[in-house]
Amino acid sequence: MKKLFTLFLLLITVSAAFAKPPKNQYVRIKTTYGEVIIRLYNETPQHRDNFIKLAKKGFYNGTLFHRVIQDFMIQGGDPDSKNAKPGIELGNGDVGYTIPAEFRDSLFHKRGVLAAARDDNPKKASSGCQFYIVEGKRFTDSLLNKAEKRSGHKIPEWQRVVYRSVGGAPHLDGNYTVYGEVVAGIDMVDLVAAVKKDKNDRPLLDVPMTVEVLSKKECKQLNKILNL
Repeated sequence: MKKLFTLFLLLITVSAAFAKPPKNQYVRIKTTYGEVIIRLYNETPQHRDNFIKLAKKGFYNGTLFHRVIQDFMIQGGDPDSKNAKPGIELGNGDVGYTIPAEFRDSLFHKRGVLAAARDDNPKKASSGCQFYIVEGKRFTDSLLNKAEKRSGHKIPEWQRVVYRSVGGAPHLDGNYTVYGEVVAGIDMVDLVAAVKKDKNDRPLLDVPMTVEVLSKKECKQLNKILNL
């Protein structure tokens, strides 16, 4: 009987190890200004898996939103921002590797998306840890035409509809990998983007974050609510 019970536990352990992840995976980012829940895109698996790996390790906990620009975006994930002294310019910290660009025509810089920061490397590879969330603004067709020239990326009409009505940052399309989107709590992004900041766009009062990966049960519940 004892052997059967041990075998049963072993089977459960093996089954759990090989269990498929939920159809869509979500993370929660908390700050003193509230929290957002973000769905990570399956179309960008390398960025999705890397973000989940770092979040599970607790890598992001205590890091700051170190660069905020109203009507544009809030950026964080620099490991050097943990316990950084006031006034120190941030944004150069990394994890020692990059993620290959995963550009997808269907994924663009609409309001609320999660995207990867990067340096000026020719392959447009992403930072292994730094990211930003787009607050954005609404664009007219004239401004969209200018954004096309700036980015060198043609904006299809169906995306123009979103940029005109919802807003975003179209000049970043085709240059930075988009790999998730806010599904709840976008007000947090607006509040953080509006804080007072210094000449380097760092908030005068630190905005630390905690990041957690939602459980399989929570992910399934969200998929059902969002009809995904």
